[in-house]
Amino acid sequence: MKKSIMAVAALSMFTGIAHAQSSVTLYGIVDEGLTYNSNAGGSRLYNLVSGGLQNSRWGLRGTEDLGGGVTASFRLENGFNLSNGALSQANSGSTQGLMFGRQAWVGLGNRFGTLTIGRQYDSVVDYLGPLEVGDQWGGSVTAHPGDVDNFNNTGRVNNSIKFASTSYQGFSFSGLYSLGGIAGNFSSNQIWSLGGGYAKGPLTAAVGYLNVRSPNLSLYGNNGASTPATAAGNFFTSPVSSGFASAHTMQVIGAGGAYTFGIATIGATYSNTKFLSLGNVSSGPNTLKYSGSATFNDVEVNAKFQVTPALVLGAAMNYMKGDAVSSSSTLNNGAKYLQGSVGADYFLSQRTDLYFIGTYQKASGTKSTGGDAVAAITGLTPSTSNRQGLLRVGIRHKF
Repeated sequence: MKKSIMAVAALSMFTGIAHAQSSVTLYGIVDEGLTYNSNAGGSRLYNLVSGGLQNSRWGLRGTEDLGGGVTASFRLENGFNLSNGALSQANSGSTQGLMFGRQAWVGLGNRFGTLTIGRQYDSVVDYLGPLEVGDQWGGSVTAHPGDVDNFNNTGRVNNSIKFASTSYQGFSFSGLYSLGGIAGNFSSNQIWSLGGGYAKGPLTAAVGYLNVRSPNLSLYGNNGASTPATAAGNFFTSPVSSGFASAHTMQVIGAGGAYTFGIATIGATYSNTKFLSLGNVSSGPNTLKYSGSATFNDVEVNAKFQVTPALVLGAAMNYMKGDAVSSSSTLNNGAKYLQGSVGADYFLSQRTDLYFIGTYQKASGTKSTGGDAVAAITGLTPSTSNRQGLLRVGIRHKF
């Protein structure tokens, strides 16, 4: 009798597990466009480019109801180049891409929020990214110059622990901490961020903070356990900021908002980005012998018009100013970048759309690597002059 009771209990337990509600979804985006660059290293360039409105990707996401209001979830997301099939996100010090370079995490959630661990997006990306034009109708080429504030998600965070709350009457918040993974130095390469926002009715507003130790390694090296030997070349390839690879700390403070009335949505963002304690060669090279800090202030104003259910038109202006930087080998008065963008997006269906993007940038002052500032639209080969223009037409399909 005792054996029979135990067998029934065991069978009931496994039956409960078998009937736990769970789901796994395969999803993705394929995006390809024809691009014209007015000055790519001194010459005009016509080429096909993967990822116009959104970078091409595929992923798996899943949830399981564990009972008692607790849910397990995961996401594995791969980025790839549709033009040649290559993986997109490079590993530290290597041209080899990461299998799940966009996201890779697992976590538990309840009615208060979700706790996740793995490779994730920081709170600035989560809250302020959707308010800048690059995450709307413009794509990465309309992002802030060099994406110095990471609003457009150039750098993702490894080895991270993150909590994201549920929405309370439109209010939500999140916090992230990344362990540097360096033996004997707990704070080395660490990353932490905080963010919060309000989204209800026609109004959206958000704030965010990001603090990164040794950004050349921890955020842009794509490997929290990188060593100084792999530092060169990990930081932004854009001349807007690549000269500041020796920063001990990167700090971003940002805010933004948007309001919708009728067919129009008007928005604005602001960010203050600092590369602190320049000259820390354990983080990256310091060719121009910088010291002190480099500061960028960026302001964007954007507008989006839902002309018809199928047609979206957009326009944006962005101004970024870099302050003077101390150097023992050259004078750097900082750089200024003025950028305008327009776009149109026409939906053939809920999953397929055709789009157009136009961006023009003018630079002045001194670039981070020394010398006269050159125009450098995000994601493109920089110009050899202070001006650069881009036109792109493309197609995007979601599945």
